Amino acid sequence: MQDWEQRTRAKDVLAKEVGYVRKPHGGRLRVALCFPNTYFVGMSNLGLQTVYTLFNNEPDVVCERVFLPPKQELATLVGRGARLVSIESQTPIADFDVLAFSVSFEWDYTNVVTMLRLCGLPLRAEARNQRHPLVVIGGAVTFVNPEPLALFADVIAAGEGESLVPAFAQAVREASDRDDLLLRLAAKRGFYIPSFYDVHYGEPGVVEAFVPKPGTGAPAVVKKAALSTTDTVDPPSTVIFTPDTEFGSRFLIEVVRGCANLCRFCWAGYNYLPVRAFPKERILERARAARQYSSRAGLVSIALCDHPDIEEILTSLAAMGYAISPASLRLDDLTPTIVRLLRESGEKGLTIAPETGSDRLRRVINKTVTNDEILAAAETIFSEGMENLKLYYMIGLPTETDEDLVAIRDLTIELREVMLKHARARGRIGTIAGSVNPLVPKPGTAYQRIPMEAPASLDRKMKRLRNLVSNIENCYITVKSERHSFYQGLLSLGDRRVAPVIEAAEANGGNWRAACAETGVDADAYVFRDRSDDAVLAWDIIDGGMKDTFFRNEFAKSLREEWTLPPKRAAENAKLLPMIG
Repeated sequence: MQDWEQRTRAKDVLAKEVGYVRKPHGGRLRVALCFPNTYFVGMSNLGLQTVYTLFNNEPDVVCERVFLPPKQELATLVGRGARLVSIESQTPIADFDVLAFSVSFEWDYTNVVTMLRLCGLPLRAEARNQRHPLVVIGGAVTFVNPEPLALFADVIAAGEGESLVPAFAQAVREASDRDDLLLRLAAKRGFYIPSFYDVHYGEPGVVEAFVPKPGTGAPAVVKKAALSTTDTVDPPSTVIFTPDTEFGSRFLIEVVRGCANLCRFCWAGYNYLPVRAFPKERILERARAARQYSSRAGLVSIALCDHPDIEEILTSLAAMGYAISPASLRLDDLTPTIVRLLRESGEKGLTIAPETGSDRLRRVINKTVTNDEILAAAETIFSEGMENLKLYYMIGLPTETDEDLVAIRDLTIELREVMLKHARARGRIGTIAGSVNPLVPKPGTAYQRIPMEAPASLDRKMKRLRNLVSNIENCYITVKSERHSFYQGLLSLGDRRVAPVIEAAEANGGNWRAACAETGVDADAYVFRDRSDDAVLAWDIIDGGMKDTFFRNEFAKSLREEWTLPPKRAAENAKLLPMIG
């Protein structure tokens, strides 16, 4: 694909958009906001839209977008040695001052490498110099464990964009040159400069120490940047509308940040504490402004019902004429009013996450609901007119037995019976769709030190579960691949020594097994090693806010099958803040 074809395609994209920003480049810091996946996926990413807005709110910054081309177009670009251009002005990405990557998923790590290659840049930070754009990598995965991407980044931005973007822009204004900028960023909360540290390693999978280099001023650990309150900021929401995206022209808006339930496997629950609700008035103001461009609203949160005004928000959105789609709803806060408002707005199904079928195993993982409460929630869901239900389950959890697998089947059957009871009266039978994923122990959780369950054991459980659920009518249960989860574990739990695997997998088209063999990286040492006695973990360079003693205590309670019950909303933050470093 020639440059003129790229420019034509970019102009065609803009012709379908509403809300993009165009600024003159002269005299401004030029930021290319890079999403390491396709436009279709990226334009439904609220983090991308938020960072785009934050950068362009700075008067002396111009921010333009670039995406990974679709597969066929990508092959053509690579074959012709063409270079990526931005959407807004069709400027070659290598001409920008900063490449800011927003990375949400481990599977996009190879796409980061591909995009660097398509920009004509050296892949490793150590090979770049003052003439190259500064490569900044941020996004949800980087403040959980940035190390697998560290060698590709000049700067890791660890934390929430509302804090990071203004601080970055201010550092650029004050810096005399690139070296001075890195020194200034290292002194600010949330900015990790990988080249400022020597990392000492032991055997495969073991990190012994992060040692700041003399003269850099780099801290021993980098504290995650986060908003202390959401009272004075606009909630992240869709600012650019296009039909050519995963969710169409849906208006997405974040309602609540954080979750107080503290499920022991959930990195998002821990890393977005304390719970902060965005002001109702600001949510509705943004929704009113977006209504002319969209008739569907997607409410983004891991604990939607934790917003104290959620029923009023739903009522107001429905009055504006929005069809409302929530994220997965937490079962303990589901009310008939909420379900009815969602159904009246046009929703036909909801998503809940029992995680497992047994009360015992839910105590292990700190999922603080029981089967009786789940069935009561299902009664509410179907009695209020919903037709379909989506379920999230997990396997490979600590202390899991065959009885727990049977319990998944039994709970699914009971949920189906509730659905059928109400479906018969309507004369329409809906469906129950379940997704089953193996546990991948994640950094920044109570399970960060345990190994993933061995492949042979997981494989047996998957086959067993498939047999258990295969003949349940109107239920469609998908059990995800153990091998897929294994390599996700490698990227989640890895250190800088995993970087060659990412490069090799990018070069060979995503064959992770071959990439590990080619580079000699022992993936098992990262995924299946018990880290209980490790003094240092690969992700300890980022202080996410939770103390190691808290995680160890939670793991001990997990083995004792004890809940840590979430506090009431009124006292929620006051009780959680002493746990936060």
